[in-house]
Amino acid sequence: MDANRYRAVRAHTEALAAPLSAEDQSLQSMPDASPAKWHQAHTTWFFETLLLIPRLSGYRPFNPRFQYLFNSYYEALGPRHPRPQRGLLSRPGLDEVLAYRRHVDAAMQDLLGSAEARQDLTLASMVELGLQHEQQHQELLLTDILHAFSCNPLLPAYRTEAPRPGVEKPLRWLAHGGGEAQVGHAGAGFAFDNEGPRHTVLLQPFEIAERLVSCGDFADFIADGGYRRPGLWLSDGWALAQAQGWQHPAYWLAPGDPRAPSEQWQVFGLHGVQPLDPSAPVTQLSFYEAAAYAEWAGARLPTEFEWEAACALPDFAPCSDQAWQWTRSAYHPYPGFKPMAGAVGEYNGKFMVGQLVLRGGSLATPPGHARPSYRNFFPPAARWQFSGLRLAREIQ
Repeated sequence: MDANRYRAVRAHTEALAAPLSAEDQSLQSMPDASPAKWHQAHTTWFFETLLLIPRLSGYRPFNPRFQYLFNSYYEALGPRHPRPQRGLLSRPGLDEVLAYRRHVDAAMQDLLGSAEARQDLTLASMVELGLQHEQQHQELLLTDILHAFSCNPLLPAYRTEAPRPGVEKPLRWLAHGGGEAQVGHAGAGFAFDNEGPRHTVLLQPFEIAERLVSCGDFADFIADGGYRRPGLWLSDGWALAQAQGWQHPAYWLAPGDPRAPSEQWQVFGLHGVQPLDPSAPVTQLSFYEAAAYAEWAGARLPTEFEWEAACALPDFAPCSDQAWQWTRSAYHPYPGFKPMAGAVGEYNGKFMVGQLVLRGGSLATPPGHARPSYRNFFPPAARWQFSGLRLAREIQ
């Protein structure tokens, strides 16, 4: 196991949190989000609980009470602090959480330098799982603080530099002939258990868009009454949009919005409030909004298997996009799926109901973390992630 990789991943988490004040890092703006401080503590809890305590002789936990505070959802590892109340944890303070990270990192260096680490492939796979888990929380750290900042009337920027403008590209369709396709992870390299087993699916011929739907595209949908036409929407989505007053993507500011008055559409993001860039991929969409747009555009969302099969097309860039892409596939186990043994078996399998699969990656996904077989998943109403869409359609 590469100790340098461990240090790099752990350092990247702290670099992402560095622009945030201690007050920022204690915010929890909704039950589905977590404070940045909690993300840093929980990823540390993972290494302490699943690697150091059972494997490093003589290891002394930093604070035994942290086992309760920073467990996320692992029933096999005991009770935990309620998820909606993570924002109430003013103690431990940020300095103590960072001390916790240093304590665990020092012990992990001892474990990684041991003879066991050089010989035990199971240990190496658990360390890699912990690092991949931390990379997932790196993205969540950004999406969660962005949601928290969106609740602040000042709409503060996480990053001060200006975003790079997008590039205008016409919508071009890529054809796939269908037939039998192999999907799921195969070969060397890490994959989560939900990415396998690799298996065969039968696809009908289809076309898939070369690029994602842009903000300019979505502005046309809004201008054409997309949020006022129930015929475009799935029933649950229409009811939710009406109940919550959706009229545009989550972080868009309509002309005249008092939080950032302007005569033009603006978008709030990690760089603060910026003029709408019509060429940038639209993000912060629920599945319902993505499906409504696809219906309006005379197309549909791809299935996750079409999306993965399209990765073999020469002009398809699967993991370099700025937004996760909703698919029309429910998050179900693949044929023959078996969760990992032990507590980590709770990592994915028990969430395989009531959610939709997203594919690709986003501007918040750590470099090198995404891959064509990666299955992200969220409930259809979720819209605080960097989630957008790519269109598909049958070949006529």
